[in-house]
Amino acid sequence: MTERLPLSVAIISFNEETNIGRCLEAIGDLAAEIVVVDSHSTDRTVEIARDFGARVIAEDWKGHVGQKNSALEKCSCEWILSIDCDEVVSPELKESIRQAVAQGAAKGYRLNRKTFFLGRWIEHAWYPDWKVRLIRNGAGRWSGFDPHDRLTVAGTAVKLEGDLYHYSFKDLRDCLERTIRYAANEAGSYAREGRRASLVNLLVNPLHGFFKHYVIKRGFLDGLHGFVISVLNGIYVFMKYALLWEMQREQGKKTFE
Repeated sequence: MTERLPLSVAIISFNEETNIGRCLEAIGDLAAEIVVVDSHSTDRTVEIARDFGARVIAEDWKGHVGQKNSALEKCSCEWILSIDCDEVVSPELKESIRQAVAQGAAKGYRLNRKTFFLGRWIEHAWYPDWKVRLIRNGAGRWSGFDPHDRLTVAGTAVKLEGDLYHYSFKDLRDCLERTIRYAANEAGSYAREGRRASLVNLLVNPLHGFFKHYVIKRGFLDGLHGFVISVLNGIYVFMKYALLWEMQREQGKKTFE
């Protein structure tokens, strides 16, 4: 039996019974500790997590950033791997993590996330997608705007070989619903930071969002999947600023100057 690493896996969850088992199975023989901060799931999420030996802590939802930092704080091992319930460590990435922890050459490491969308792996529009996910305990914190959180570390984060598989959306309707919900969350974060929407944001930024994924990231090579992803990204950007504009109107602020 392969020896487990001085590694904690930090996960947040809410009604993830369809995903969490696949996630934990991939790292079950890798980590000495699994910490799951659950937001009062009503399905079998907690039961499944405990079946894999996870320590489950129930907490009220504090937003993506707050919840993930709470999970980090509960980890006791020298290293922490922070992943989501719909992510799976590939065999190649698992070996890279073993080597990184054994060598301990950096305080943080980037993992390349690869997304499965509408029946196929996306090779361009959402890939490569490098995320800091492996850190030395105490060397990093989650920050950013909900739901677009990011794990940051002091210094350069080294890239690891192998993919972090991301099983993102059930279907197109699920993707669109989450696109709108996430846009609302980020608009709220922008409003709390005092950001303002402008006509330029509503006209230009959505086009740039589409162009970035379809042309710059070569989403056109993903065929119709890449086109749909690029359109959805444009919708996301438009809705984010439209909702921010609506919030400003409700607060009686002048929007366009």
